[in-house]
Amino acid sequence: MHRLVSIALLFLGASLAASLFLPDSLELRQLMQRYQDELEPNDTKADAPLRTRRAIRWSDREEILQLHNKLRGEVYPTASNMEYMVWDDELEKSATYWAEQCQWEHGPKDLLMSIGQNLAVHWGRYRSPAYHVQAWYDEVKDYTYPYPHECNPWCPERCSGPMCTHYTQLVWATTNRVGCAVHTCPRMNVWGEIWENAIYLVCNYSPKGNWIGEAPYQHGRPCSQCPPSYGGGCRDNLCYKGEPERHESPDMNEVEKPQEPVQPRTTPTKPQSKPSLPQKPANANPSSTKTTRTTYLAQNIKCETKMRDKCKGAACNRYNCPGNCLNKKGKVWGTLYYDVQSSICRAAIHYGIIDNNGGLVDVTRKDNFPFFVKATKNGVESFSKYKPGNAFTVSRVEDCYTTVAEICPFKASTSHCPRVFCPANCINEPSYWAPVVGSNIYGDGSSICRAALHAGVIKASGGYVDLLALDKRKSYTGTLKNGIQSESKTNTEGGSFRVFAVRE
Repeated sequence: MHRLVSIALLFLGASLAASLFLPDSLELRQLMQRYQDELEPNDTKADAPLRTRRAIRWSDREEILQLHNKLRGEVYPTASNMEYMVWDDELEKSATYWAEQCQWEHGPKDLLMSIGQNLAVHWGRYRSPAYHVQAWYDEVKDYTYPYPHECNPWCPERCSGPMCTHYTQLVWATTNRVGCAVHTCPRMNVWGEIWENAIYLVCNYSPKGNWIGEAPYQHGRPCSQCPPSYGGGCRDNLCYKGEPERHESPDMNEVEKPQEPVQPRTTPTKPQSKPSLPQKPANANPSSTKTTRTTYLAQNIKCETKMRDKCKGAACNRYNCPGNCLNKKGKVWGTLYYDVQSSICRAAIHYGIIDNNGGLVDVTRKDNFPFFVKATKNGVESFSKYKPGNAFTVSRVEDCYTTVAEICPFKASTSHCPRVFCPANCINEPSYWAPVVGSNIYGDGSSICRAALHAGVIKASGGYVDLLALDKRKSYTGTLKNGIQSESKTNTEGGSFRVFAVRE
């Protein structure tokens, strides 16, 4: 009798473990469904299957998924049991919920019991989601794979850098589903610094990885130790059993609308049977106040804003300067290299990056410059400082992704757009990174430079473009011109614009 009780308890323990951690467990699905319900409070069961609202573009999802599988298939040493990864809509829903909280920490806690999670954030110049996925994988340079003979029975943890857990989760062999979301946070606390218009990427994984004492995968000939459920299938060094083909439809690209704040959760935290690798906590609790989603990727600043005030321990990227800074009082120290107490915008005018109409400026910080030399350039007089100090340089914004919505959105007869410089070869940029909507008159979310190429006002070698911001249009018609296929759209939000050649 005692033996029967022990066996019963053993099966009960196995059942509880499955309900907590197996990828298709009822507990996990119920948690996922709750986040989905909170994200779609107005949907009914009758119409829910007809409408799929997204917080990430289809092209970004495909890029994230393809890069995950590419990197997983190229691990070294080779993996014998690495599973092919597929997109999971419920993981995407839970990632959307957390991204919209704008909290730079892992969460929510009750869901972390059953999923893995990688986070990334940036502001300033454009970064595709794949940029961050690659950065997670690049932690491999600090990671040493534990071979079987080193695991007795637990494998040693060998990470020589600040963190390797993004990499290990990405290449965890049994993690075969991923879902991600991208959200623009108007104000986000990142390690104690407030970042405005921060672009927040959240990727959720199932089954979760990063179990302490385990290797992320088994070393051996690719696909030689795949689970039986794959039936011997192998694709690009990954255990593969095929997946239903997914086609994009118009309703798949509706961006998730801001929701009302949800009530605090009451789900109790369950004990975890295996400890997960520790993650670095945030230093402060960032604000989770919800505001309207914005597409701006540059920091809007005043003419007097000093570099010291905007680049204090945070990444220095891109700033949007207003017009008429020539007539403001912000001081500038130096030439070419500017002291961090200098006005960013007036230093940019001094160097010749922008004129008195304002515009975008890229900034790079330089530490411990020995001295600063005065000069009068472009109507701005700078001062000398003959002692060392932190410095910065300014450079012209030269990318193919800048949009009118970022730099001069239409505002009833008061919009003034700065002259934009387009680099060479924007024609080769993919349309999902630098889209063009319309013909002659373009949607303000279009790439300025690729719209200029489409309109024929610049050539593939690049050049300057003048802009006229206009009110929104009911519809845009796509055409193929000068090697660029533009898109057709109706009922779009935002304004529009025209492009003009700069006559020397």
